Amino acid sequence: MSTLRLGYIGLGLMGKPMARNLLKAGFPLVVHNRSRQKVEELVRQGACAAESPREVAERSDVVFTNLPDTPDVLKVVLGENGVLSGAHPGMIFVDNSTIKPAASREIYARLADVGVQSLDAPVSGGDVGAQQGTLSIMVGGDADALEKVAPAFLAIGKTITYIGGPGAGQVAKACNQIMVAAQMLAMGELMIFAQKAGADPEKVVDAVRGGAAQCWTLDVKPQRLLAGNRAPGFRSSLQSKDLNIVMETAREYGISLPGAGLLAQLYAALCANGGGDLDNSGIIAVVEALNNTELKHS
Repeated sequence: MSTLRLGYIGLGLMGKPMARNLLKAGFPLVVHNRSRQKVEELVRQGACAAESPREVAERSDVVFTNLPDTPDVLKVVLGENGVLSGAHPGMIFVDNSTIKPAASREIYARLADVGVQSLDAPVSGGDVGAQQGTLSIMVGGDADALEKVAPAFLAIGKTITYIGGPGAGQVAKACNQIMVAAQMLAMGELMIFAQKAGADPEKVVDAVRGGAAQCWTLDVKPQRLLAGNRAPGFRSSLQSKDLNIVMETAREYGISLPGAGLLAQLYAALCANGGGDLDNSGIIAVVEALNNTELKHS
């Protein structure tokens, strides 16, 4: 068993399997979550429960967070009974959430004042990657802190890439989400195009996967859609949130992103029409609505 004491805050669709993989790897683990049921589930598997983010920090050498949005992370880290209030010199803070790069830099600076190193380390790979421990982890912050926590990262991820200083991991994740959203929309369009133009979408997908259009999205998502399964995966509401982060950060730096802007609008439309809890491949619903049709299920 590792002597590195870990804490994990945020046991959602991604956080719970990631925390479970840390347990399986032999790390002592303290967990906290708003929903007590998820905490109790991990306690039964060997974790210890904490009543607050502050307590997690007090009892841990490395504190991980995995939360839905920027305000959630700021509250858990900097708010009352937050990580900052329980932080101690030498502790390392790791944020697996996807938030604004500017917020990661603010957290980095605040924790550095009390002798704590920080890593913004958002992940990609969906719920399957979280369960299998094969996530891609994009890391910003202190390189020497990454060396210290690398054994823990290897329990949750397959590809670990150090991008650069504070916030750089979040910049990389924003770039990732531009590409993911574009692939999801393109997949939805090609499947509806094929169907309405008289071809079998499943066979079309098989054909294009063998050429230059091959990608993770076409490897994983079409069969789920063809089976009528639009459950997350990765929720469209979170994809929409991530695209808003892209656009807000682009405005901060004066960057023009017309394609990402369109994607942000389309995911906002999906969420406004009740599709926020669909998988992010559920953007096909917008394409269906625009074409007055539905993808046929196999």
